[in-house]
Amino acid sequence: MAQVQDVFVSPTVDWWVLVPQIILVGAVLGLLLVASLVPRALPSWVSTITTIATGAAAAIVAAVQWGMWGSTPRPTLNGAFVSDGFSLLLTVLIGAGVVMTALVAHSALDRYDMAPPEFSALLLASAAGAVVMAGANDLIVLFLGLESLSIALYVLIALAGRRASARESAMKYFVLGAFSSAFFLYGIALVYGSTGGTNLSGIGGFLFGSIRETDYLLLAGVALLLVGLGFKVAAVPFHFWAPDVYEGAPSPVTGYLASIAKAAGFAALARVLYVAVFQQSTAWKPIMVALAFATLAVGAVMAICQNDVKRMLAYSSISHAGFVLVGLSAVPAASGLVQWTEGGGDAVSSSVFYLIVYSFMALGSFAVLSVVGAELQSSEPDASAHALSRYGGLARRRPVLTLAFAVLLLAQAGVPLTAGFVAKFEVIRAAIGANGYVLATVAMVTAVVSAFAYLRVVLAMYAPEGSADDDHSAPSARAGRPRWGGLPLTSVFAISLTVAVTLVVGVFPQTLLEWSRDAVLSIIL
Repeated sequence: MAQVQDVFVSPTVDWWVLVPQIILVGAVLGLLLVASLVPRALPSWVSTITTIATGAAAAIVAAVQWGMWGSTPRPTLNGAFVSDGFSLLLTVLIGAGVVMTALVAHSALDRYDMAPPEFSALLLASAAGAVVMAGANDLIVLFLGLESLSIALYVLIALAGRRASARESAMKYFVLGAFSSAFFLYGIALVYGSTGGTNLSGIGGFLFGSIRETDYLLLAGVALLLVGLGFKVAAVPFHFWAPDVYEGAPSPVTGYLASIAKAAGFAALARVLYVAVFQQSTAWKPIMVALAFATLAVGAVMAICQNDVKRMLAYSSISHAGFVLVGLSAVPAASGLVQWTEGGGDAVSSSVFYLIVYSFMALGSFAVLSVVGAELQSSEPDASAHALSRYGGLARRRPVLTLAFAVLLLAQAGVPLTAGFVAKFEVIRAAIGANGYVLATVAMVTAVVSAFAYLRVVLAMYAPEGSADDDHSAPSARAGRPRWGGLPLTSVFAISLTVAVTLVVGVFPQTLLEWSRDAVLSIIL
């Protein structure tokens, strides 16, 4: 009897595809190694420059890769990870988010008592997990990216250890995140039991060849995957953690949570729905429509009930997640390659465009909150500094900063000639194209309702008369921290960049729209 010899076959690795992740992880390891070996604490500018350079390098490499092979998928690790237009565009967004978060956090690290090397390492580690989520073509790899992102964020929030609210927020996020991870893993197990694999493309090919409308095991697995990813994007009813965590976390971290972490979650959701289980769209589309409806309604109504600006932005972030869900739920009514490409392409590309636009608006808005919070507080930071009453008359003290914040708020409300208007228009157009007239109507109504929350803040800042609490002196500038008009120069640059993107894309949106459509073609063909 012949003896069978097991031979290990190593996976095929295209190292050039993994360069953005290698840059991010390499910077994390290098920064922690240097910080642990030097006899004195590293200056904060070293960590900040390292983070900015790393994020920019990852984004530039991703842009170069997209220019070299376009939207053509380039798999590696035996197809478990793929570099295509979709993942590369989101990698550029993640790199830009890292850069702006580092700029905003540079002037806030001392105020929140956060160690610069640890903050930068955790920020880059979470970005590496987000990049993995954007390009994951396997449910196991997707889970690894999800956990890398989440665990780094748990610690990043808790890094401001002096603040009881930060510790409480980190614990809430950790406990609920652990539950969502359990749901996600159970969903992976059920999908594997139904299809015999975890590769997204393999699952899609299997279902394309043998459509089983009554495969309850598969449907249960998909439902559990939606629960796990719904928590990450703060979709209703999995949103309960978001307002408390956003309010208690340091403002620079909150901006990162509301933009880059949410973008990574939606990227994973788009891949699961449109690559793996698109053939089961008749089963999951009603669920997505219900999630979008509930998320839009709850986010808009709760936002107008808030008297704290930071908490209001947290609920508005939930409402914006609803708009992205509207785009993802705009599945074409008929199946087939033509409808899949045209209808699915419009649906996902509108969501990608919305994600990019909202990420810049969220980063800029929470950057303003970080700066204003520093001026409204003369002692240890506390969430009460962002009470709406304390923003009264801000235009008299900081006219330029107030104008920038007003632009970002109006853009989130969907005012014409801003990127927010174009993003909402594209999502609603995609919903109408898929005959989702009711959901499109709900989206428009909730946009009007949520506009009240933004206009309320704008009117308070430009109020002719303020309360007695309006006269807050700015904190003294720290040595070695460049300032412009009394404001941190790094934060001013980040806010200016987000405002510029919001206005330029609002007037000239075509280029970004084309990039979004080209990127999406690589995952729906």
